[in-house]
Amino acid sequence: MQSILKIEWLKIKKYPAFWWMLGIVALTYPGINFIFYKIYQGFTIKKDMTGAVAKSLLGNPFAFPETWHSVAYFSSFFVLVPSILVIMIITNEFTFKTNRQNIIDGWSRNQFVTSKVLDVAIISAIVTFMYIFTATYFGIITKEANDESWTLELKFIPLFFLQTFAQLSIAFLLGFLIKKSFIALGIFVFYYVILENIVSGILSFMHISASRFLPLAVSNKLIPGPAFFSHFPEAAYEKNLSLINEQVFYTIILTAGIWLICYQVNNKRDI
Repeated sequence: MQSILKIEWLKIKKYPAFWWMLGIVALTYPGINFIFYKIYQGFTIKKDMTGAVAKSLLGNPFAFPETWHSVAYFSSFFVLVPSILVIMIITNEFTFKTNRQNIIDGWSRNQFVTSKVLDVAIISAIVTFMYIFTATYFGIITKEANDESWTLELKFIPLFFLQTFAQLSIAFLLGFLIKKSFIALGIFVFYYVILENIVSGILSFMHISASRFLPLAVSNKLIPGPAFFSHFPEAAYEKNLSLINEQVFYTIILTAGIWLICYQVNNKRDI
């Protein structure tokens, strides 16, 4: 395992796009949450009746412990950014024939895919660290924390990691099967932004309760909208919370299936 990680590090450490994309991730996740934080302040900082009503309805989604939930939800909008990095990493293996060189150097085919599982897991961990840093920062600056409550929503940390890993696995699968970065990225963006939303809308229009089983929605449902959404309406919010454990199960099954496909395809395809 250590040798696999060392070789993967040697591959990417001199790859400028890797560092550029990590830099974008480091800016994007705090940035998007800062935008939502300023929008929240715009509604609640007013000293008139409007501000008081808004604060009463919204609470403070950026204070402990709710910051763990809110920041996870807002950050999940931008999984597209690390997805680009994952697609580039796997398609470069085929572009520069490094996958073939790994096999020539003595790796088994399974070791190659295992190295990519580790890549995706490490990128997911980096993204999760940025989420933890951002959530902690907003929780501290709101100055509404207390020692008894700040840990109540920590469950969203592993949920955020699982969601990120699952969605990056989908991006990886496309890059792995297609081998061309621009084509794979185009398909992923089209599906992420347009196609799944269209399918979800059609299912809702037909009153078919199956949209939560769509590939991205399965993991999106791990992190429902923040608590202040419970006012619009509360019953729907509570239902979404009650489904989290089910979605964890479905997400694990889907993600395991994706990597099983990768192992099977890699064992049969020409190198």
